[in-house]
This record gives sequence, structure tokens and C-alpha cells, in this order.
Amino acid sequence: MIRQIIAMGGGGFSMEPGNPLLDQYIVEQARQPNPRVCFLPHATDDATRYALNFYSAFLRLGVRPTHLSLFTPPTADLASFLMEQDVIYVGGGNTKSMIALWREWGLDIILRDAYFSGVVLAGISAGANCWFEQCSTDSIPGPYTMMRCLGLLSGSFCPHYNGEPLRRPSYLEMVDSGAMLPGYAADDGAAIHMVNEVPFLCVGSRPSSLVYRVSPGSEVALSTQYLKS
Repeated sequence: MIRQIIAMGGGGFSMEPGNPLLDQYIVEQARQPNPRVCFLPHATDDATRYALNFYSAFLRLGVRPTHLSLFTPPTADLASFLMEQDVIYVGGGNTKSMIALWREWGLDIILRDAYFSGVVLAGISAGANCWFEQCSTDSIPGPYTMMRCLGLLSGSFCPHYNGEPLRRPSYLEMVDSGAMLPGYAADDGAAIHMVNEVPFLCVGSRPSSLVYRVSPGSEVALSTQYLKS
């Protein structure tokens, strides 16, 4: 069974409403027509608006969209509901609050099972952080900090690498000092596609957006395919 995760540093419908390249790339990985795509808006306190924006964007992409609310869940059997999806797309926001909510509802286990059953997992910012062992997060006010995540992918992740002035230096410092595991950083408009837990392809919705491999004393820009070319 092929296992896939697409982690976006930034972009997608919530940051680039006029640029569907990354979202279209995610949909294409389902490798079947009219795939079922479920949106998880659990990292934000404005989930209704976020979900409505998701429907507006993804109805244009030839999919069967749905979303999972944890205030009015569609069923008591959340495992069956999520295992029926072809793609699970996680939105951005507060990584710490989202993962705490998931653990309370058992979604951390359900998402792991979905991953190993072949459901494509994807997300932006918090929705990209969550799949790694660790992430760089601003979930708590103040300096960026390391947070432990679900660990489906080894190492760490940093989103918005070129989008927020302190993201890059803080991530480099944490990795250099050993406070955070080596890992990957993605610019806004860039994503890393992992297949069976190893990098498969880096893609971008902007010509200059890149993904980086970061380890102590080293930052290497990875070849990133501009999706419009």
C-alpha cells in the first residue's frame, strides 16, 4: 500500500485563492476521478468560514468535498467516515490546540490508520506540521518553539519559511543547537510530497518557492518543481 503525505509550507486555497496549483496537485494524487476529499478545520476558531472557503475552492476541482466538524460530527463512527475518504486535507492555525483536540477524539489513531490504508494526507502550516515528529510552531505566544507532533514522518518541519521574518533563523538555531531534530522547511507556495516516508517530489505554486533540507550547520535547497511549467 502506497502511503502519501503532502506538507505545504503555505499556499493552497486559504492563502492563494486565485492559484489552485497546490490543491490540484493534491487532488491528482488520489489517482482516481472525482475523489472524496475531507477537510479538517480543527486548528482554527473560525472553522465554519474556513470550511465554506474549502467548499468554494474544491468544488471547482472536480471532487466530492466534505468536512469533519467535531462540534456537530456527522456520525459517531468517525473512523469509518475518514477511512472512506480518498484525501484528508488539514487546514492551518494552532497546531497545539488541534492535536490536543484530535487526541481527545481519537483522531490521532484514526489518521494513522487512514495513512497506512492508503488515504492521501495533506495540509498547510499546522496541517503540515502535524505529520512529523516535531515542528516549529507559534501556537504559544512568544518565540517559536519546538512541539511534538504525530510522528508519521521522521524529523521536523517548519512552514512559512520565507513568509515570516523569524521563521528561518529560529528554525536554523533550534536545529543547530539540537533542540529540534533535522528536517524540512517549506516556503509559502511550496510543498514536500512524501511517499512511504521518504521524499518523492517537491512542488511549488510560485516560481521562487522552495523546500529545504535542514540539519545542524546545513541548509540545502531541494529541487522544487514549479507546477505551472
